[in-house]
Amino acid sequence: MTSRHRLESLAVLAVASLALSACSTAQASGGADAGETSLTWGWQLPTSWDPVTSTAGWDTHALALVYDGLTQLNTEGEPVPGLAETWEYSEDGAAITFHLRADAVFSDGTPVTAESVKLNLERGRDQENSTLAGQLRIVTGVDAVDEHTVTVHLDQADYQVPYLFAGKTGFIVNPAAFDDVASLATQPEGAGPFALTEYVPNAHATLEKNDEYWNADHIFIDDLSVVPVADDATAVAGISSGQWDVSIVPASQAQAADSAGLEVEEIKALTVRALDVNGTVAPFDDQRVLQAISHATDRQALVDSTYFGHGTPNWQPFPDGYVAHNEDLDDLYVYDVAAAKALLAEAGYPDGVDITLTLGEDDTALAELLQAQWAEAGIDVTLNVQAVGSLSQNYVQRTFPFVLDSYSGRQSPLQALEVLYGPEGLMNLGRQTPDELTAAIDTARATPTDDPEYAQRLQDAVEVGVRLQPNTFLFSWPRILIHEDRITGIQHWLDVQRWEDVKVEG
Repeated sequence: MTSRHRLESLAVLAVASLALSACSTAQASGGADAGETSLTWGWQLPTSWDPVTSTAGWDTHALALVYDGLTQLNTEGEPVPGLAETWEYSEDGAAITFHLRADAVFSDGTPVTAESVKLNLERGRDQENSTLAGQLRIVTGVDAVDEHTVTVHLDQADYQVPYLFAGKTGFIVNPAAFDDVASLATQPEGAGPFALTEYVPNAHATLEKNDEYWNADHIFIDDLSVVPVADDATAVAGISSGQWDVSIVPASQAQAADSAGLEVEEIKALTVRALDVNGTVAPFDDQRVLQAISHATDRQALVDSTYFGHGTPNWQPFPDGYVAHNEDLDDLYVYDVAAAKALLAEAGYPDGVDITLTLGEDDTALAELLQAQWAEAGIDVTLNVQAVGSLSQNYVQRTFPFVLDSYSGRQSPLQALEVLYGPEGLMNLGRQTPDELTAAIDTARATPTDDPEYAQRLQDAVEVGVRLQPNTFLFSWPRILIHEDRITGIQHWLDVQRWEDVKVEG
């Protein structure tokens, strides 16, 4: 099946409830022509189908259905070929040349060229509302050397680029869509394994296999639908009844899925619960207050009570075992109510402090446990519950200075630090970056990844960021997928969940 009729059939239905009902009916009956394979994925729909304006880290999983990067990451998190077959650095590390596949084409059949790559990188760097600008500010110029060769010039030696370009920052959009950039929010134009044919915001996305995809021989799904799980408690029953074939589930549903005889894939991921903090707003402008909050947090109790033991206490943005994880930060602020009270007194709050914690509607249980824990140290918390959409806008508008959030790691560990701590980082609500941190990040960036000093320099940058910046980390947790045993081939991707070699039997 090709995607030649995609633009003509792409429609946003006016009545979402009717559309969702029709979608569910089609899924229950197979939803595809005889002989074709269909799969329904219970997952979040993206905040935007345009990688340049998407605001949530988890959007990458859905966007990777329709876009491909210059590179991809394998299950170990290392860069492998994507739209580019090979690449090499200049001697000084300040330029990298990518050699594109001759057979790489967009879903409408037009070729992916060096000029396409040039236009995409420049748009991501320069477009006013780009959420990628912080990562692409390193790009000083892009040369389309010939049709399939593109050289990216950098402001310094930067050996993270092959990692960086495996995600949204390197996703290549068909430049034909640039005449109406706003349309990309709902009508993506990419060169990925699938093409979007129907999209109903907050309801579902329907995609078909892109037979023009360079790796189409490893895609065995003809029709893929993304349908959010509105109520987590229904996910297990939904898999058993065929409403979804594969679904993301919270830790609270893992045991129920196992008891129902379903396959439970507990996948190590770059996800961590965190507190986004604007360190320019009182009382969070005093590190002692933040340290007190951290000491007043019983992280293991958070994991046990709200994530049913599926998680690991953490004081940094990366999980144990990952190259950027700094063991010196383990147990950085142990649970110690007396220490928290002492720090508050030093900061000028001997009788305690009043703060407001903003959270999404789904995080009430976790927030209430934090509220109770912090109260023991004299930290009086008012909970400000917001719709999820309001929270995603906070990355740009920065309305709320103290937010219970989730952080999804990026393809490059240094890109992750830029998102968290860089002057334009989405999760750097104060938009302030100490010179010491900038220097540590730059030093790690200029170190080849095969250099024996690379891991230590990377971990040094992590330590500087954790100690100097206000962001507070709580615990890491896995990505949990459930499915029946007729779904085979799901790999444990550290980063983006991909669909190569996944098959639906029977």
